[in-house]
Amino acid sequence: MSDDPQRRQWKTLDKDLNRIAQLENATSYVARPMVGSGIALVFIVLAGLAAAVLLGTTPVNFVVVAAAAFGAYMAVNIGANDVANNMGPAVGANALTMGGAILIAAIAESAGALLAGGDVVSTISKGIIDPQVMASTDIFIWAMMAALISSALWVNLATWVGAPVSTTHSVVGGVMGAGIAAAGLSAVSWGTMSKIAASWVISPVLGGVIAAAFLALIKAQVIYKEDKIAAARRWVPILVGIMAGAFASYLAVKGLKRIVKIDLQTALLIGLVLGTACWAITKPLISKQSEGLENRNKSLKILFRIPLVISAALLSFAHGANDVANAVGPLAAIVHASEFGDFAAKVAIPTWVMVIGAFGISFGLFLFGPKLIRMVGSQITKLNPMRAFCVSLSAAITVIVASWLGLPVSSTHIAVGAVFGVGFFREWHMERRLRKSALAHPKKKALAPEERRRRKLVRRSHFMTIIAAWVITVPAAAVMSAVIYLLLITMVG
Repeated sequence: MSDDPQRRQWKTLDKDLNRIAQLENATSYVARPMVGSGIALVFIVLAGLAAAVLLGTTPVNFVVVAAAAFGAYMAVNIGANDVANNMGPAVGANALTMGGAILIAAIAESAGALLAGGDVVSTISKGIIDPQVMASTDIFIWAMMAALISSALWVNLATWVGAPVSTTHSVVGGVMGAGIAAAGLSAVSWGTMSKIAASWVISPVLGGVIAAAFLALIKAQVIYKEDKIAAARRWVPILVGIMAGAFASYLAVKGLKRIVKIDLQTALLIGLVLGTACWAITKPLISKQSEGLENRNKSLKILFRIPLVISAALLSFAHGANDVANAVGPLAAIVHASEFGDFAAKVAIPTWVMVIGAFGISFGLFLFGPKLIRMVGSQITKLNPMRAFCVSLSAAITVIVASWLGLPVSSTHIAVGAVFGVGFFREWHMERRLRKSALAHPKKKALAPEERRRRKLVRRSHFMTIIAAWVITVPAAAVMSAVIYLLLITMVG
């Protein structure tokens, strides 16, 4: 009994230590999201400081320092949102782990931006605003600054909500809104805007239709064949050849502007040659890989895994080459106008601006990308390597078709549209099989309407959220940009 007080004392100490441990765990859990934001903030500050060191500290260059910081913020948001569309399907199909996807995407995006990114960019975002209507260089600089800030804020908001939106369209909306606020409605090229509006509908629908068509081909020619492995030996090399040809043409058209200007016909010829070569190389490899595999769908997933990973990496490289330049366009315009005192429809992008874009994308992807990667990869519809391969292949082909039609398209809209296309095709296919089964077995009890609704393979809530975000991206970014432009002019004037 004499040691009871001591025992009680130890018990009290244990309870206190447990409470402290619980408090530390809770603090760690709450602070975890703050770590990513803190690292991103450090990168943004460093980008601004780098611009100050590179360009000196004269009064006009303080604007460039601020623009560099906002450019870095925009790049981080691209990494958090846009890149999910390239890697989401591969992660959702379990062909890549989240860590592997982030590593491959960071390397491929940075390589695309730095090696093949366009050295000349249309700073007025594909001719939306006529620079001649701007009254002065200062007004032009503040308009571009407003476009940069508003597009970055909109993409950040969309990522927080969990909606994959187009960063290119966000920049388009930002430039349009600031242009209207600075020079009136007549400053906008409404013909260009109508083309962009048409692409909102055409690119996701086209991406969805092409992805569904390839999935239908794989089902008919491989999955439903009696000897699946023999069918796969014949068709997987053909599909890999089509993928290689499509990406070769895509990169020739969109990603090699810095090295050489290639027209569409030449790009298609390059694609045909490389596609045929890849088919010839892949045929014996697939034949060897398929030896000893069982005649079932699980074996097919193994054969499609490596082509899917390669296609995801190529998609990221192409995205880095094409979209990063569009995102840093307003920053390049501000740098040019500050250095030379004039503004032009097209300017050269300084290397340090592209470096900010490339590193910012990598940071954004690493810190905030997993949320959107999971959403695109597994929360819209269930993907496996065959379905995810159809999504990647569709994205490359749709961009080539859109280039041929002269439409400004968004890789985000195409990739997510392809995911929807795969999901809706599976729904249609399942309904068709149920109807055939009902005709073959008329006495069999039909599914109740509630059960049919429950078995839908595309989550309607995500579908509506994403479509709503797409529709309001340009007007929302435009309104935000106009308001920010007016605030900036008021503050400096």
